[in-house]
Parts: sequence; structure tokens; C-alpha cells
Amino acid sequence: MTCETDMTVTTPPDLRQAWEEALPYERFVAEADKNCGLWEGVYRVARIPPWAFQQACDQGRDVRLLVIAEDWCGDASNTVPILAKLGDVASCLEMRIVRRDQHPELMDHYLTNGARAIPIVIALDADSRELGHWGPRPADLQAWAIAHRDMPSAERYKQTRAWYAKDRGGSVLREVLALLQ
Repeated sequence: MTCETDMTVTTPPDLRQAWEEALPYERFVAEADKNCGLWEGVYRVARIPPWAFQQACDQGRDVRLLVIAEDWCGDASNTVPILAKLGDVASCLEMRIVRRDQHPELMDHYLTNGARAIPIVIALDADSRELGHWGPRPADLQAWAIAHRDMPSAERYKQTRAWYAKDRGGSVLREVLALLQ
């Protein structure tokens, strides 16, 4: 269930322009061709723990999360809705999404081991300066996926979905919010 394509690195992206072109979560999901029900379902059941809300807003500044994703990506549909929910409850944080395949110059700046793996979350300050980036999966799941590369894809997908369901977004919240420290 990896969402990657091999590509090469290009010049640094214009993050301000990317933010302006990015879609709000609701519009991204409304325009989705794939996995719309999964995106909506994960968002609906997502619960933001008080520690995450507090950590997001404790910085005393507004933060933007610019996400590179595609609707067909299972990793994105299991992580991005949780960050969208955080953005909806934390007034200090806003999230928008750009489609990977429509923004290759942006994606190519955030390759994972030379591949266009998604989702990528780029934390920006109010002036569109990068604070850090995250992706394409929580660290523990990424380590598991690498260790089980040879597992048949259907079984790997099933176990990955089970991991996300058990984790309930806790790992993605901790890792993305750590970018803001």
C-alpha cells in the first residue's frame, strides 16, 4: 500500500503559491474520484485528544499545514482526515491539500528515498516559511512496511489498515505536531 513513483529532485518550490493553489479539505474530498467514503469515514470518527489541541495552539502562532496527497492513496486517506479534523477544532491551525500529480515541482522537492511517496505534510508559518515536513507514514508503520516489503500487497494493505485503525491517528498527530516545536 505504498503510494510512490520514482522521480528526481528539482529546485525549491514556492510554498506561498502552493498554499494559495491548495484546496480546503472539504473541496478536496468533494472532488475525489477514489476512496471518498474512506476519507469521509476517517474524518467522521476522528477524535482530537486535548493534548493535541493544546500542543497545536501552545506555540502562540498560526500554522498552516500544506499537504501533498491524492485521493487514491490509502496512507493519505488514513492520516489526512485526522489532520483536517485538528485544523477544524484548532483555530491556530489551517490545513489545505494540493494534488501530487498536478504539482510535480512541489512533490519532487519532498521525495522519500527518491520516490513520490505521499502524503507529505509541510508545516508553514504565517509567512509561508517551512517549519518542517512529515510523511509519508508514521515512523513505526514505515519501519514495519519496510521490514515487510515482500509480503503480498493485499495482506500488507489489510495489516496497514488494521494498524491505522488501532492507532486512531495518535502517531500522525504526535509526529506532525513535533514539527511545530
